[in-house]
Amino acid sequence: MAAPFRLLQPADLRPRNTFAVAASARRLVEVDDASALAHALDALGPGPRPLLIGGGSNLLFAGDAEDVLAITDARRGVVADDGDRVVVRAAAGADWHGFVLWTLAQELGGLENLALIPGTVGAAPIQNIGAYGVEVGERVVAVEAFDQDTRDFVRLDAVDCGFGYRDSVFKQTPDRWIITAVEFALQRFATPVFDYAGLRDTLAARGITAPRPLDVAEAVIDIRRSKLPDPAVIGNAGSFFKNPIVPVARASALVAAHAGIPVFAVDDGLRKLSAAWLIDQCGWKGKRDGDAGVAPGHALVLVNHGRASGADLLGLARRIAASVQMRFGVRLEPEPRIVGARW
Repeated sequence: MAAPFRLLQPADLRPRNTFAVAASARRLVEVDDASALAHALDALGPGPRPLLIGGGSNLLFAGDAEDVLAITDARRGVVADDGDRVVVRAAAGADWHGFVLWTLAQELGGLENLALIPGTVGAAPIQNIGAYGVEVGERVVAVEAFDQDTRDFVRLDAVDCGFGYRDSVFKQTPDRWIITAVEFALQRFATPVFDYAGLRDTLAARGITAPRPLDVAEAVIDIRRSKLPDPAVIGNAGSFFKNPIVPVARASALVAAHAGIPVFAVDDGLRKLSAAWLIDQCGWKGKRDGDAGVAPGHALVLVNHGRASGADLLGLARRIAASVQMRFGVRLEPEPRIVGARW
């Protein structure tokens, strides 16, 4: 029988991060079965808790790591089915996009707007990934995790996950939780969400006015491929900055001062701004500093043209944020977790 975990020392992390920057770990432990987590952690011994890594699509290595842990279990299946509402469970190591396609193959709707997002199922709740009008937290039933504080396995209902805009309790306390699996509530007779900028137009151009979930997924995939560079071709981590959220009064002042600035309602007191628009207005789209650059097709995406280091990309991101702050008085915050440096 194969061992439930493997300890590698040292480990090359370049193939484990979608920015494709050079980085290494003193030790890497790969866990195939969550039941072996406590033993795997014991094998690492005392010291700082390990960095959790999935597909590496939401990390920027600005330096090397000490200990790194990866859950490789990719099992998935149906756990409850009442005819319309179907609860599915996927282990943390499952590829996210592959899992979305699997749900669609089961004729289940709910995750189609989140197609083609890189990473693993275990990473999805941490960032509360979202796209085209849907956030994953809206579909989560529960998250199974190992609590490193108590060394117990726990099950957190969605309400206990603290989901917010690109946020969760798992992101707020990253050294506490090791997500092992996630359950999602999906539907057989789902009403897709497609009233989002660009998505409705793409569907209409195809002559689709009453889309199925698969139609929405295919449109999302096409839009993402047309706008976002493929990490397999050029290193990137997708959108690097969060869309800033500001008070209504601040948003109104920006609209009065800057014609054309996109503003989206969040609630009665807050508005969301387009980080891509702010960055584009500062002239960064397509810019390059050495091998660190901004994608020509999307101002939110930082790219590694080949030999950029994580420090190079971080320096570029800081200069972009500083220019937006100076021109608009708006602070940008990164989406990826930065390893080896502070923002």
